[in-house]
Amino acid sequence: MGNPTRREMLKSASALAVATAVSPAFAAANRPRVFVGSGTQNGILAYDWNSATGELTAAGVAAQVSTVDWLTYSPGGWYLFAACEVDSFNGKPTGEVASYKVSNGALHPLSAQNSAAKGTCYVALDPTGRVLLSADYGGGSAASFLVTEGKLSPAVWTEHYTVHGPNADRQEAAHAHFCSFSPDNRFAYINDLGGDMIHIYRLDAATAHLTRAGAYHAKPGAGPRTLHFHRNGHTAYGMNELTSTVDVLEWHKADGSLTLVTTVDLLPPDSHGTVVSTGCDTVITRDGRFVYFANRGNDFLYGFKADAKTGALKPIKRFNCGGKTPRNFVLDPTERWMLVANQDSNWISVFARNPQTGELANEGKNFDAPTPMRILFA
Repeated sequence: MGNPTRREMLKSASALAVATAVSPAFAAANRPRVFVGSGTQNGILAYDWNSATGELTAAGVAAQVSTVDWLTYSPGGWYLFAACEVDSFNGKPTGEVASYKVSNGALHPLSAQNSAAKGTCYVALDPTGRVLLSADYGGGSAASFLVTEGKLSPAVWTEHYTVHGPNADRQEAAHAHFCSFSPDNRFAYINDLGGDMIHIYRLDAATAHLTRAGAYHAKPGAGPRTLHFHRNGHTAYGMNELTSTVDVLEWHKADGSLTLVTTVDLLPPDSHGTVVSTGCDTVITRDGRFVYFANRGNDFLYGFKADAKTGALKPIKRFNCGGKTPRNFVLDPTERWMLVANQDSNWISVFARNPQTGELANEGKNFDAPTPMRILFA
């Protein structure tokens, strides 16, 4: 994020007052419960979603856990896992990884463990629901945990990265930012923004152990932030935060490696250098026909049509994100609405979406949310 630091921005963001009781009307209304990770002391917020009108209704604080950067569900939605970007936990200089049981729209604490280092910003659960990975931005490290009935073991595997790139402001050290799994769940990937690489590991889903299998090296100074696999099973999109570009990658099943096919520039030709602009998140529709990327600084979403077989991207247009710093964005289960967590505006923006063309409405609705970092539908 540059200057000020990520941690300073989170600390300075306003924390709006939210009621602490979870709405008892959740079950009666039969509206989907949405959880929002918040960069405040009230780290997980609850909302009820109306897919007919595209409206969010605040339903209180679901969990008072500090500085939640990311949330993810287990298969079936029985359990929820959180990454907490704190500098210490249990008296140690690490972040926190927490798990909860989900029941009638409420969260019940199950377990909490130390991550590998401070500043835990992301967690990912493998398709079996047995392996959770965490990435630590501040500490430049990653860890794996074995999951049993929603409860986390202490870290099974950890690695601390040491390589850093040429950007003196953002790559002064390694910065692990994202975790993901290959389409066949045989490999795991850790994006290291500071080291300009995506670390590749063989995954043992039975034990949660990772064994190094190589690395994808991005362009120096690119800052690879996220990695998302297309539904075709062989294309992946690597978002480069520092250059606001996307590497379209070919995934190789035999060894889990990634090779560059092409790079897509997200910024308008006349905007380079005018603002501090950073690429952020990625959304792929269920059918794989459309892909969207978020950009901060210039603050927009960029929609593309995707070739079903090759994953090649054809631009549609840049869309309004509804606020400042679109940290995360998601489609609702109907894919008729796009929800954007505008971190520095302290609200979630909701836009109508045309499923046939992929286009988003020019104007949306805003719903208060203090420092929203992650939006999670069941």
